[in-house]
Amino acid sequence: MKPTVAVLMGGWSPEREISLVSGKACAEGLREGGYAVLEYDVKRDLRALIDFLRPAGGGGPEVVFNALHGRYGEDGCIQGILEVLAVPYTHSGVLASAIAMDKPMARHVFRSLGLRVAEGIVVERRSLAFGDPMPRPYVVKPIDQGSSVGVFIMREGDNLAAVEMAEAAFGERVLVEKFVPGRELTVAVMGDRAVAVTELRPRTRFYDYEAKYTDGITEHLVPAPIPGEVYELAREWALTAHQALGCSGLSRTDLRWDDSQPDTSGLVVLEINTQPGMTPLSLAPEQAKWAGISWPELMTWMVDNARRPQ
Repeated sequence: MKPTVAVLMGGWSPEREISLVSGKACAEGLREGGYAVLEYDVKRDLRALIDFLRPAGGGGPEVVFNALHGRYGEDGCIQGILEVLAVPYTHSGVLASAIAMDKPMARHVFRSLGLRVAEGIVVERRSLAFGDPMPRPYVVKPIDQGSSVGVFIMREGDNLAAVEMAEAAFGERVLVEKFVPGRELTVAVMGDRAVAVTELRPRTRFYDYEAKYTDGITEHLVPAPIPGEVYELAREWALTAHQALGCSGLSRTDLRWDDSQPDTSGLVVLEINTQPGMTPLSLAPEQAKWAGISWPELMTWMVDNARRPQ
């Protein structure tokens, strides 16, 4: 008998709507795979969540499929609750989720492994009102958001004060990174396997939230049409990042490659996503499909590889 699976979705982060789309798609794939599925829209009500997962009369879901995105859903918080309740769950555990979501800390880990990252600093958001923290162009991003929420590329002529105001919703500190020109790459990892490299070619100025989730705005090229040594190094770095942070299940690492630089010297790691998007436009499922893994098969693999708290 296949276990009953609860799909957690929604939440209250800026990525709520994307999480709902991911959750519905995952629930459909699980049902196609023969699972009994319970869908749960997570609200800021811990008692209700506990009652759902561990009802007083017994029963409840046997496995949780975590389709939450953003803060509280992929930063170790919900994972901690599931650990306490001893409910098996998909994706990475508490520590890996927390480190990956904290971009400055993840960068520190990447550098310690010898992975190249863009030059960057953490600054107080309010300091942006007083001038550029580094020469333009550079990227400003929240330190703990996903899906390119709140990410800005500052080029000559752009209004820095407007960015400072927009970032107010995401905390008092921001990460500022030197902009790496060239090509956008991403690599999905399933367990101990780097699946493929996709090149993303957005028709907007960069691969932002809109480009990720609006059909037709971004061209996905898989496998990426890049030199073999760059392709293999991107896969190697993605797997290294996944393993070093202690990730499990499915993850996705985003990179940039400055193709004006010789050999692989222009490749940098941007970040790792411990719960990559699972919408019909999402990149990790697309790579799995390219590798011959159907949507229901991917859902089954993720349930089979769920973390089992002790």
